[in-house]
Amino acid sequence: MHSHWIADRMQHIESSGIRKVFELARSLKDPVNLSIGQPDFDVPKPVKAAAHDAIDRGYNGYTVTQGIPELRAKIEVDVRKRYNHPDRQLFITSGTSGGLVLALWCIINPGDEVIIFDPYFVMYPHIVSLAGGKSVFVDTYPDFRIDIDKVKAALSPRTKAILFNSPANPTGMVYARETLRDLALLARERHILLFSDEIYSAFCYDVPYHSPAEFNEDVLVFDGFSKAYGMTGWRLGYVHGPKRVIEEMIKLQQFTFVCAPSIVQYAGIAALDCNTSEFTAAYRRKRDLVYAGLKDRFEIINPGGAFYIFPKAPWGTASEFVAEAIRNNLLIIPGNVFSNQDTHFRISYAAADETIERGIDILNRLATRHGTCP
Repeated sequence: MHSHWIADRMQHIESSGIRKVFELARSLKDPVNLSIGQPDFDVPKPVKAAAHDAIDRGYNGYTVTQGIPELRAKIEVDVRKRYNHPDRQLFITSGTSGGLVLALWCIINPGDEVIIFDPYFVMYPHIVSLAGGKSVFVDTYPDFRIDIDKVKAALSPRTKAILFNSPANPTGMVYARETLRDLALLARERHILLFSDEIYSAFCYDVPYHSPAEFNEDVLVFDGFSKAYGMTGWRLGYVHGPKRVIEEMIKLQQFTFVCAPSIVQYAGIAALDCNTSEFTAAYRRKRDLVYAGLKDRFEIINPGGAFYIFPKAPWGTASEFVAEAIRNNLLIIPGNVFSNQDTHFRISYAAADETIERGIDILNRLATRHGTCP
């Protein structure tokens, strides 16, 4: 093996811990799978029909880099309604992740720092280091709330961005409007770019959805179609924010992703006409099912959004507890995949009710079987 072929930057990237869980689980027959971070419903029929139609009509070539005008215009109507920012510009990306990667490449110089809240979405530290940046973690345990004083303490002259996700993966936290306001105002005061990853905004159960962009026009907002419409494999996202940043991102997209998949962009127009409230209602009910099923035996914060819940392991490290769960035919993800701590584990309740109920039974059995020690 010619190891000198591999660039140094790849040493900072471990294979996803989620993949490792699947390797452990390969021998299981019909496992109870509460590990997958994607909706369990299928893409709505009109969206599929629009994709078929786009193929049949020959819309199979490149689109303009920033996305087809019809899709952009349709999303812009909503963005203009929500934020009266004359300078705000929007373009279509290859998934929300594609947007995040472009944004970091466009703003990070080697050694620049990016504030990330721990627990974090598994991709964040890796895409920061690929851009040459350094992740600075702000701890949110045990209640996963953001403490603005901790954020202030983490800032330095090298802080270039704050990367933020609400509703959050893996905790399911929806941050209070006041927290978003304080974060937005702090970023504005210190001339730091705030990245708001809003991919789960359709799944907000107890309060209306709010964005930090309501309080600061220099917020880059990342969103997409993967979660709300079950289109995870279709890779369609969008970003809007200050014009001067968006222009650079479009320029870079031209030489990297080129454009989001053409036929999917046409399907996106149809998706925006679909009412997803039944999906949101179904997941709210699943959230209640999981929380009620586990709260007596687990230390657990009731999540306000997304489709994750992040309980504390009742004994041992989270990795030890998860390994035992897998031996009992249940797939869940240890918290150290999303965190510098190995104390909690992630359940995805984007699954059939029967699967969720089987998972709850196994977890409650494991919690009591060991008492306080493995």
